Amino acid sequence: MKRKKEIFYLVSLISGILIMFFILLPLIKMITQPSISSLKEAIKDKEVIKAISLSLYASGMAALISLIIGTPFAFLLARKDFIGKRFIESVIDLPIVIPHPVVGIAILSVVGKNYWLGEFLYKMGIKVMGSVTGIITVLTFVGMPFYINSVKDGFLSISPRIENISRTLGASMTQTFFRITLPLALKSMLVGIIMCIARAISEFGAVVIVAYHPMVAPVLIYERFEAYGLKYSQPVAVLLIIVCLILFFILRIISLTKKEKAL
Repeated sequence: MKRKKEIFYLVSLISGILIMFFILLPLIKMITQPSISSLKEAIKDKEVIKAISLSLYASGMAALISLIIGTPFAFLLARKDFIGKRFIESVIDLPIVIPHPVVGIAILSVVGKNYWLGEFLYKMGIKVMGSVTGIITVLTFVGMPFYINSVKDGFLSISPRIENISRTLGASMTQTFFRITLPLALKSMLVGIIMCIARAISEFGAVVIVAYHPMVAPVLIYERFEAYGLKYSQPVAVLLIIVCLILFFILRIISLTKKEKAL
C-alpha cells in the first residue's frame, strides 16, 4: 500500500512539473527575450501607454457595471430557488465558452442600424461600433460572468440565519443587505472585480470585431506583430503580462486573507 502511494505521489509530481513547464517556458522566453532598451522604448511610446490605459479604463468600467447590476442579481441567485434557475445560471456562463469572435458578431448584430436597439442607440447619439462604448460593452459581456459567479459564492458562504436575525430585530431587507450581507461579502466582491478586470483586459477576438480603433493593448500587440513581427510586439506583450501579474498578485492576497479569516 505504501509503495502504491509513493508511485501515485511521484506521478502527481511529474504531472505538476510538466504543467509548470508547459505554462512557464513560453512566458519566461517572451519576458526575457526583449532587451531592457526595447522595454524602455515601449514604456515611453505614447501609443503603447494609450492602449494599456484604455484597456485598464474599459476593464475598470466593465467591472463597475458588473458591480452595480451584477451584485443584486448574484444575491438573488444565492438566496432563491425558482423555476428556470439552472437555465439562467447556464446563460450567465455562456460568454465564458462562446468563441470570442462570435461574441463580437453577436453584439454587432443587435447594435447595428438594421436592428431596433441599434437604431434607438443611433437616434440617441450613442455610437457602439469603433468606439470606447463598444469596447466597454464587449468587456462587460465577457467579464461579468466571472464577477457574478464569484459574488454568488460569497453570498452562499454567508448563513441566512444572520440575515433573519437582523430582520427580526426590525431591519428591513434593504438595510440588512447593505449593513450585514454586503460587508460580509466584500472580499468576494473584490475577488470578482479583479477576475472581471483580468478577463476583460485580455479580450481580443470580440474587441477587434466591434472596435478595432481606438486600440486596446491586445489589439495593438496584434497589429504590431502583423506589421513588424515579434521584435516590436513582445515589449508591449511583456508590459501587459506585468499588469496581469499585478492583478493576480492582488487577487491571491485577497484570497489568502479570506482563508485566514475563515480559519
